[in-house]
Amino acid sequence: MITHIQGKLIEKNPTDVVIDCHGVGYLLNISLHTFSQISDNENLKLYTHLQVKEDSHTLFGFSSLAEREIFRLLISVSGIGANIARTMLSSLTPKQVREGIALGDVALIQSIKGIGVKTAQRVIIELKDKVLKIYDIDEVSVSKGNTNKDEALSALEVLGFVKKQAERVIDKIIMSQPDATVETIIKQALKNL
Repeated sequence: MITHIQGKLIEKNPTDVVIDCHGVGYLLNISLHTFSQISDNENLKLYTHLQVKEDSHTLFGFSSLAEREIFRLLISVSGIGANIARTMLSSLTPKQVREGIALGDVALIQSIKGIGVKTAQRVIIELKDKVLKIYDIDEVSVSKGNTNKDEALSALEVLGFVKKQAERVIDKIIMSQPDATVETIIKQALKNL
């Protein structure tokens, strides 16, 4: 198993990179998250996952071990292939995927292109216990930050704002300020809506 590749960055695209390792060019499929983490440095090290099928050998590259671990958990679920897992890690950060699974947030997982309600539910059912155990997450601590989100969202709905639009704005605020109070979230959301 190839666990990582380190070498000279030859080509960088949003979906793949080519790394020259002692005269051999390796094509690694990457997520947008990894793409955003890679600098244009000549020397690059990516953690890898090698997928072997009867008609191809495909390398996937990750900027961190955490992202590779989430990818491997995702592809262990029936109905989630490597490309859907990569799409998930392109749409959300590894931390968002991890917390979405830990919280049982079907809507978040389903928001990813190519994932329906049943697949989202299957991902949560099959991975929730593993994610809580592997990352030693306490369900209460994860959902604490969500209470502020829920309260702010319901307040904005009462004020007449559309739920989906308000939720998008609140999510951005919470990502930049995870410890924001309900009042802070509402005030900033009102400025952005």
